[in-house]
Amino acid sequence: MTLLLSLLLTLLLSHEAGADEIIGGEESKPHSHPYMAFLKIQKYGSLYHCGGFLIRRDFVMTAAHCTGDSMTVILGAHNITKREASWQTLNVEHQFPHPEYDRKRFNNDIMLLKLEEKAKLTMEVGTLPLPSTFNSASPGKLCQATGWGMTGVKSPPSDTLQEVKLRLMDPINCKPYKAFDEKLQLCVGNPKSIKSAYKGDSGGPLICSGVAQGIVSYGRTDSLPLSVFTRIAHYRPWINQILKSN
Repeated sequence: MTLLLSLLLTLLLSHEAGADEIIGGEESKPHSHPYMAFLKIQKYGSLYHCGGFLIRRDFVMTAAHCTGDSMTVILGAHNITKREASWQTLNVEHQFPHPEYDRKRFNNDIMLLKLEEKAKLTMEVGTLPLPSTFNSASPGKLCQATGWGMTGVKSPPSDTLQEVKLRLMDPINCKPYKAFDEKLQLCVGNPKSIKSAYKGDSGGPLICSGVAQGIVSYGRTDSLPLSVFTRIAHYRPWINQILKSN
């Protein structure tokens, strides 16, 4: 497989190619990321999963390619295989993928999930702030991604929440991805490092100074940097409209 072809192959849900996970990271301190959501997705008669994060008591943000026929959200989890008293399991009432989401180019890869019930805010369940329209993080910023995805190309998904520090890169570094659009997306990860998001983390947040600046979208099939994240700040008008009307 040529390098160019490898760069062009993107990571979706595991039934399509594989959604991003944490490579080169470490296990998070239990419940240190109370906004994290584990999404159980029914699609094509099978069960898949993505990451997401709570932005309001009744709304979770994730990637548009994580859409499914039905969806359940688990909040307050650390080890997703061991149910704790902190868990809150909520059904999704309505999925709001961005109306201009392009599943071939993965532009506008953002979705809001309206929960049937409001989450109870506790020590283990909380919300994550969003940036304003004009407050997107700049290249050079050191941020953090979190998720339950695979920790290696041949590894199984992680049972426990993982985290990794990733740097925002100059958009020119992601030009090998022909569909990359710096107005809509962030270029993330040092190409000289083995740290990245990989299969299982799609929809999870990129957190910069305590604010969700990006959503895990896609990357190389061999898990090497660089990865592409949806630029949340660009979508604040659309986000505000959905939240206001629901």
